[in-house]
Amino acid sequence: MIAIRVRTLNIATVAALGALGLASCGKQEPPKPAAAPAAAPSIEIKIGSVAPLTGGIAHLGKDNENGVRLALEEATAAKIKIDGKEAKFVLVAEDDQADPKVGTTVAQKLVDAKVAGVVGHLNSGTSIPASAVYNTANLPMISGSATNPQLTEQGFKGVFRVVGRDDQQGPAVANYLATSAKPKTVAIIDDATAYGEGLANEVEKALKAANIRVLAREKGDDKKSDWKAVLTKLRGRNPDAVFYGGMDATGGPLLKQARELELKAVFAFGDGACTDKMKELAGEAADGLLCSQAGIPPQAASKKFLDAYKAKFKVDPILYSPFTYDAANLIIEAIKKVNSPDPAKYLPELQKIEYAGATGKIAFDAKGDRKNAEITIFSMKQGKLAPIAIVQGGQTTKYEDFIAQAGAAPAAAPAAAPAAAAPKADAPKADAAKK
Repeated sequence: MIAIRVRTLNIATVAALGALGLASCGKQEPPKPAAAPAAAPSIEIKIGSVAPLTGGIAHLGKDNENGVRLALEEATAAKIKIDGKEAKFVLVAEDDQADPKVGTTVAQKLVDAKVAGVVGHLNSGTSIPASAVYNTANLPMISGSATNPQLTEQGFKGVFRVVGRDDQQGPAVANYLATSAKPKTVAIIDDATAYGEGLANEVEKALKAANIRVLAREKGDDKKSDWKAVLTKLRGRNPDAVFYGGMDATGGPLLKQARELELKAVFAFGDGACTDKMKELAGEAADGLLCSQAGIPPQAASKKFLDAYKAKFKVDPILYSPFTYDAANLIIEAIKKVNSPDPAKYLPELQKIEYAGATGKIAFDAKGDRKNAEITIFSMKQGKLAPIAIVQGGQTTKYEDFIAQAGAAPAAAPAAAPAAAAPKADAPKADAAKK
């Protein structure tokens, strides 16, 4: 009995040890990782941007797009909550090629893409027909550069602009030309676009009102590069000054060829040709030109914007990007206020908004125009545009005095690119291809 008991115990022990060995040598399931926390609910909000991204004024179009892109990326990084969801703002950029027909095509494309709002177009000639498409779809649009008065004279409740109009810009540059150069006879040329012709008309009216003789209008187009026939004709009439309504891509060759033909007149331009690219296109002939921008100059935008733009794109803003930046932020701010990206819901808020932007305080009148818009007068000095005066409400102020009143020192005349000095934060630019 004893022997049997011992054997039984040995068998049990062996069985136990065997089981233990199998357990220690066999594969065990690794502990399951803790479940990842559920992602916060999000909402994608698409914002359209339209400008010419190809062609002669693509540099201005890209500058406009950059302003919108910067605003949307900053808003996404801020993790704004809309209807309890984290908002991701997505840029939908389109190239209208500064062509009215293409403009309406891409406008419908943005409508079909169900964007929440549109910043654009750059040119007046594309903005005006495109605005009808957006109006039919009840989709708000804000232009940061289109200056032709017709844009906001159509009675569309969802159409806005954050720069001045040509019937503000035209008299401003005309009156400055009249008082500074004191011409007796002025020749006017335009590029036959909605922008160029419209601005030239306003300049002509202001000059005639000042009892200055204006010669019969000369015409070109927005692709013209050979102006010698027009300029030879003008040389025979010996004007004291010449105003050109058009863009820098055509204005630069015009000025260069004028000096080659020894036309001594003072040359003045609107905002479409009020860029540093005039130096590249006209060479030494650019020095001494006068021009206007329908807003404050880029270097007078808020330091916050200028620093962020330079950090993001490695260049300084050219012309209207501070305004397209503000336009995008106005849409975002209206969406935030009503907690919805539905245009029908945020449009009433946009109409009555008051916003401190990179270009100063922004509010709209009943037509959708910016209240108290400024116009800046520039002169080209040693190859760089330098702001010399601000016109607001018919009153002209030296640029240095305007900046001092805004609470900051003026930017030094830049050696390479506009300096990033500015009026106070999100405080106080212009319309290029309104054309």
